[in-house]
Amino acid sequence: MKTYHCACGNKLFFENSQCLSCQREVGWCPVCKGIHAMEPDGQGGYRCLNSSCQAHVVKCYNYATHHVCNRMVESSGQARSGQTLCDYCQLTETIPDLSVEGNPAKWYKLEVAKRRLLYLLDEIGLPYGSRQEQFELPLSFDFKEDVPPTTLGWLQIGPGEKVYTGHADGKITINVQEADSVEREKLRVQMNEAHRTLIGHFRHEIGHYYWQLLVQGKDEAAYKALFGDHENPTYSAAMQQYYANGPKANWRASYISAYATMHPWEDFAETWGTYLDMVSVLDTADNAELLELPEDDLVDNQFDTMLLRYADLSLKVNEVNRSLGLPDLLPETFSPPVVEKLRYIHNLVARNRKRG
Repeated sequence: MKTYHCACGNKLFFENSQCLSCQREVGWCPVCKGIHAMEPDGQGGYRCLNSSCQAHVVKCYNYATHHVCNRMVESSGQARSGQTLCDYCQLTETIPDLSVEGNPAKWYKLEVAKRRLLYLLDEIGLPYGSRQEQFELPLSFDFKEDVPPTTLGWLQIGPGEKVYTGHADGKITINVQEADSVEREKLRVQMNEAHRTLIGHFRHEIGHYYWQLLVQGKDEAAYKALFGDHENPTYSAAMQQYYANGPKANWRASYISAYATMHPWEDFAETWGTYLDMVSVLDTADNAELLELPEDDLVDNQFDTMLLRYADLSLKVNEVNRSLGLPDLLPETFSPPVVEKLRYIHNLVARNRKRG
């Protein structure tokens, strides 16, 4: 994750919507692709103050109205009317009920995590697109909450709905409760997970998306050789077995997590999520000058180089956390089978990324 600079010279971060030094409004410019100061143009829009850009832009509707976004939309210099959504917000099809206390704050957290996911996909060059673009497997997001049964006094007159975080044919659904830090921590402890984060959910679920887009019917033989046969046992049978008996014994020898043992689809998604973690952490560390990568392009680096640098960084930041009595920041250890699964995903990404 890169950092940027305001027109006043102050450092800007990915989530900023205002410079804390000069108080200018800032936003993501789709033309020069960075967080920059924005100057009102007197016509209801803005001008990007990046000296090499100066593009005319307007705020995304979700930025201007709900303050859950900080992206701009390119314009011709004429004010736009209506609900102009940025490219990222267009992918969100269902938002939480904003009349429910706490939901606006949860929606903000969900959109931040989604923007970080999509930014990383763009940086890597992975393909995705919307229904409007007639993309092969349209990507979209639903942010929904559990619905309690409808009652009339003691009488239940309508069924409730339990929302499960998951992916189905390009649609990623996230239960809004995952944006509640307390509830998420309870689930993390209950599930015995080292980490449970919003961005982690997005990176896991996008793994299912890319399995369907890049592997299904295209690279299944190579995938099965590493992850196993996703057709035998069936997903439902594997899920029942997992929740009845827990993860496979000695799972750390072959899997990135206990949950990865449930089914080859989950093994792929868990490993994919870890690969995105690794790329994102190395990118951030490089831009923060915590390490120096031999090349600018992370995915074009040799996988073994990435792995060594990630392991070196893990040792250092984990020791910092331990000095504060905190859990390890990067807790994963990669067994040889896990390394080969990560290598497969690295090569899959390299083969399918967009260039230029």
